[in-house]
Amino acid sequence: MTEPTLLNDRYQLLEKLGSGGMADVYRARDLMLDRYVAIKVLRQDYSDNPDFQNNFRMEARAAANLSHPNIVTVHDFGFADKLLFIVMEFIPGKDLKQLIREQGRFSVEKGIPLIIQACAGLGYAHRAGLVHCDVKPHNMLVSPDGRLKVTDFGIARALATMAPGEKTDMVWGSPLYFAPEQARGEALSPASDVYSIGVVMYELLVGTPPFTASTPSELARLHMSARPIPIREYIPEIPSVLEEIIMKVLSKEPAARYRTADQLGRVLLKFGTLPDPPATATAPTSVAKPVAEPVRERTQPPPRIDPAPKPYIPPEPKTQPPPVVESSSMEDVASAFSEIDWATVGLALLAVVAVLGLIPFWMAVYFSYNPPIR
Repeated sequence: MTEPTLLNDRYQLLEKLGSGGMADVYRARDLMLDRYVAIKVLRQDYSDNPDFQNNFRMEARAAANLSHPNIVTVHDFGFADKLLFIVMEFIPGKDLKQLIREQGRFSVEKGIPLIIQACAGLGYAHRAGLVHCDVKPHNMLVSPDGRLKVTDFGIARALATMAPGEKTDMVWGSPLYFAPEQARGEALSPASDVYSIGVVMYELLVGTPPFTASTPSELARLHMSARPIPIREYIPEIPSVLEEIIMKVLSKEPAARYRTADQLGRVLLKFGTLPDPPATATAPTSVAKPVAEPVRERTQPPPRIDPAPKPYIPPEPKTQPPPVVESSSMEDVASAFSEIDWATVGLALLAVVAVLGLIPFWMAVYFSYNPPIR
């Protein structure tokens, strides 16, 4: 594809951001809405596959319904010049895999907040009934202010629907992060994404994935049967509780893991929180600020300083005027007084007199049997 070019008479492709066996990614301008976008143009052999085209449209439509701060928004998708493409919001920054290659392993304080954000985005998708199927650091974009967004929902799910014989080497481009049931070709669930998050978390904190091999089949075998090296053997200062969480997430059986990314994210909150964008951070001049993320104003008004403390002057005692009884209140009292059941009051008084009258009688009886000693 010659650069720059016009796609679908609307998107002007400006520069290639990346290329792989599955698709090429471009930074482009939406001429209709006058904004920068990222466009992933799928490879010819995928675009020519009728079954994949149908699955791609269905999954891209489902991904376009996801709206979350930690998910890359899908704006559009289509078929033009005999190529499938998907249009997404443009995120300045790098993917998590690039950051690991450049910076090495992350500390717990810097790494766990990124994983919490990934859990928030994937957990939202899980609540919507969607499983990503291809969670890996390549699909986690990190902006300069530390915001992480998960991408490639529609494409990953569309690839997962292809028959095994139709999958190319690029589909096997993520065996480092496959869940055991995914390696066995079984149905996937949110717990499968949780396992892949665990692999990413392991790599983020250690600097290398838990399993490495030279062939996809050997990687699949390791995910299905091998036990990962405990993370504290690499990094002894990592909290033992965090190591237990990672080992739980990397369990071979889905039922032994956290069921959704939301559950994992809540557990990890004790080790880190979502970062707030710095007050001095400014967005690049070439990219419009997202509408969904307003900048928080952190400036505080200067404190007011009095020139001198004012002397305390006790308040003068206030005399309360005598209560005024309104005529309506007097009428209410008279009405209530007239409603008394005088018959009941009379009977009660009679009973009291009768009881008091029996006291001399009982005293006379008592002294008749117990005369006083003289």
